[in-house]
Amino acid sequence: MKLTKVYCDLFGHNYKLTKKVTHHVKEYTCSCCKKQLTTSSTGKLTELTEKRQEINLALERIYNNRTVRLQQKLISSSIY
Repeated sequence: MKLTKVYCDLFGHNYKLTKKVTHHVKEYTCSCCKKQLTTSSTGKLTELTEKRQEINLALERIYNNRTVRLQQKLISSSIY
């Protein structure tokens, strides 16, 4: 058993924000054992599986496209 896992078992994980997918969905990684979590659809933290990573990537792409489109719409409407 790794020492970092023992540390996390005794004292708890030390999660750091590693990625903001949207305003509500974020990804976290434990700085000791590198365990990864993400925000679920209910707002709770859940393990970041490969499937959830794919979902987060798609969600991030949709969110970024929508944000850019809304900014362009705002700019074009303020010109006229």
